[in-house]
Amino acid sequence: MCASAWTGYTIARIAGKPAMSRLPAAVATEPKSLRVQIDADARLAAAIGGAARYLAEAAGMENGKAMQLQSSVVAACVEVFQYLTGDHPHLQVTLARFSDQIEVALSHHGDASPAGGVDSIAGFDRVQHETHGGESVTRLTKYIGRVPPVN
Repeated sequence: MCASAWTGYTIARIAGKPAMSRLPAAVATEPKSLRVQIDADARLAAAIGGAARYLAEAAGMENGKAMQLQSSVVAACVEVFQYLTGDHPHLQVTLARFSDQIEVALSHHGDASPAGGVDSIAGFDRVQHETHGGESVTRLTKYIGRVPPVN
């Protein structure tokens, strides 16, 4: 079997005749966001912290700051665990990396107010709380390589 590559095509002999096929298009493989649902388990919070650290390092954040962000995310998850109930035992976590920031959204269902204790966790430049439709969301933002905007 003889095969040669052209720009954007591969030609190979199939059943004695040349056959031409387009190469698959290149796609970005670096993840920039992650959404996961976890139970109130410190080991799962640690996994979320590790994912946040990965995104921070991939964004160019220095090791010490990435480790601090990791610890802060774990602490925030553990803090929000106290608001989970038997009827709504899951925490929805969304991690997203943008060009200038890393955002962590912690959301849960129920009547509990947003996690006020998260305000005291170091490592974030901005903390926002929202409640809509029976869902409480705490949005944590860490800016990368610049001063955070003034609100």
